[in-house]
Amino acid sequence: MDVAADQQVVATQGLTKQYAGVTALDELSLEISPGITGVVGVNGAGKSTLIKILLGLLPATSGSVRVLGMDPRSSARDIRALVGYMPEHDCLPADVTAADFVLHMATMSGLPRQASRERASDVLRHVGLDEERHRAMGGYSTGMKQRAKLAQALVHDPALVFLDEPTSGLDPRARDDMLDLIARVHTDFGISVVVTSHLLGELERTADRIVVLDSGRLLRASSTSDLTQTTGTVLVEVLGPEGSDRLLGQALLDRGIGAWPVGGDVEVRVDRPEVLDAIRDAAVDLDLGLVRLQERRHTLDEVFLPPPSSPALETHAGGHP
Repeated sequence: MDVAADQQVVATQGLTKQYAGVTALDELSLEISPGITGVVGVNGAGKSTLIKILLGLLPATSGSVRVLGMDPRSSARDIRALVGYMPEHDCLPADVTAADFVLHMATMSGLPRQASRERASDVLRHVGLDEERHRAMGGYSTGMKQRAKLAQALVHDPALVFLDEPTSGLDPRARDDMLDLIARVHTDFGISVVVTSHLLGELERTADRIVVLDSGRLLRASSTSDLTQTTGTVLVEVLGPEGSDRLLGQALLDRGIGAWPVGGDVEVRVDRPEVLDAIRDAAVDLDLGLVRLQERRHTLDEVFLPPPSSPALETHAGGHP
C-alpha cells in the first residue's frame, strides 16, 4: 500500500484511555504524516498504550482513531496486514532460529511460502543478521534480539511500522546501529515509522517529526528541524587568561543578559539585537579577544529542558565548587 505524502498515517481525535480510574491517554488529538515520527515521553507517558490502541490490541475508552485511514475498532485485521510492530519486551522463542522465526511471521502475514522465504532472507540481511540467522535466538545478544524483532516487523513489507522502545537495553554502539537501521527503513523501503522512546536526544538525528507526550496528554508536536532551529543562543569563545569565560559570563549577567557555561565557552541567550553588541563591549572591557561567535542549534533535550540557571555561573565565578 502506497501512502500519499499528504495522507495521514495516524490520526486521533480526543483519544482517551482509562484503566480502573487511571487515565493513560487524556483527550489526545494528533496527526502523523508519512516519514519517521518519534513519540517521546517518560515511562508512563502513554506511549505503549497509544501503540496498542492503534494496532487494535486495546480498546479506547473514548475518542476516534484512524490508522492508514481505517478504524482499529472495525478494521484491526486489515490494519495489521499493512502494519508492522516491534514490541518493547523480549518475546522471541529461545530455541528457534531467526531464519525460522521470521519465515513463520512472514507466512502468518499471508505471504506464499516461497515469497516468505525470500522476504525473510532479505530483511535478515538488511538488519545485519545474515550470518547469524541459523543460530537459536536464545544465544543472541540484546542487540541481535532487537534486530530480529525489527526483521519480523518488516518481513511482510508493511506501509507503516510501530517500534516500541527499540533501543531499550542497548549499549551506545548498538543504539547508534539501531537508529541507523530505523532511518534506512524509511529511506530504503519507503516504510513510514512511528518509534517510541523516553530519550529525546536519541531520536534527534532520525525522526522527521517529534510528538511529546506527558501523562497521556500531547505536550508538543513539531518537525525536528523546527524544534532544533529555535535556539536563540550563540556560543562565545574568548582568548584570555584562565577563567576568562567565567568573567565574560558574569559581565553579561550583570548587564541582564542570560549566560551560562558550556565547557570552556559561554552560551548566551540572544533575545534582542543589542545582545551581540553587549558581548563585544563586555569582551573589550575585560581586555579579552573574541575568537568565535557561533549561532547554536539546540538539541531536543535542550528545547524541552531549561538551561543551567544563571546562579550556577555566578557560584563558579565566585570561586566556589
